[in-house]
Amino acid sequence: MSLGVLIFLIGLALAFDFMNGFHDAANAIATVVSTRVLKPHQAVMLATFFNFVAIFVFELKVAATVGKGTIDPAIIDHYVVFGALVAAIAWNVITWYFGIPSSSSHALIGGLIGAAVAKAGFGSLISSGIIKTVSFIFISPLVGMLLGGLVMLLISWLCRDTTPRKVDNWSRRLQLVSASAYALGHGGNDAQKTIGIIWMLLIAAGVTAKDEHVPYWVVVACYAAIGLGTAFGGWRIIKLMGQKITKLRPVGGFAAQTAGSVMLFFATSMGIPVSTTHTITGAIVGVGANRRLSAVRWGIAGTIVWAWIFTIPCSALIAAACWWLGKLIL
Repeated sequence: MSLGVLIFLIGLALAFDFMNGFHDAANAIATVVSTRVLKPHQAVMLATFFNFVAIFVFELKVAATVGKGTIDPAIIDHYVVFGALVAAIAWNVITWYFGIPSSSSHALIGGLIGAAVAKAGFGSLISSGIIKTVSFIFISPLVGMLLGGLVMLLISWLCRDTTPRKVDNWSRRLQLVSASAYALGHGGNDAQKTIGIIWMLLIAAGVTAKDEHVPYWVVVACYAAIGLGTAFGGWRIIKLMGQKITKLRPVGGFAAQTAGSVMLFFATSMGIPVSTTHTITGAIVGVGANRRLSAVRWGIAGTIVWAWIFTIPCSALIAAACWWLGKLIL
């Protein structure tokens, strides 16, 4: 691998990281914007700040899972990384264009799987890491939904003798805290996925050894890139996440973001690359269903679920094609 190719692929990885922040900005700020607690540009700056601050909070366990626990490190080369990144970016652009809140994380995992299989067959996959990731496609939204409903139920019980106006006022203040916590969890989990990609690329190029710690410049660059992407925001998705699934009031926004934050903090501490999109969507559905089942627009929620299901196989197919393309042009 030439130095020029290595620099190009690191730039491509950071472009994916930027797109991740751009695409998933809605996850962190949709509820706080839709409830009008913050104006869009205020919410974006809040999320951007806490996306980057996550660098000081979380260990690099998710990066290790992506970099060493998904596909056999021995088969990784610049063609595999190229195929995975181009596929993940392409899927993000497609879903952003149609305003569908799909998972950037699973697009990247799907890209790695597709490129690895194209090069070395199914034997190149590490089943334990993939099973852990795929299982959380279903676990994270279900847990998010359960936690969202439970937090909303707890708030309703604690505030049973409080006037709605007072609850609304307190919820507006607390939503600033929950939005910050969610942005922190988003940065901590999602930035590490790109760190893992660049890490495996540097190992394949012989720049760093397998047992060495990831270079700190990689960590800083990835957190900066996802924060910058969030600053530009994925506005097409914000409306869908904030209001089309169910109508949210400040208390509901606080409950959904609190539930999502708990899930993200737990997953990141365990080194599980979950989808922030799946997590917050499940929490929003749980909050809406807590009022009444008809408060959730299940048709829209169903469309989102189908996007989740297709993300890994579609990005894997694109990656396989891009792997062949990389063989021709790199």
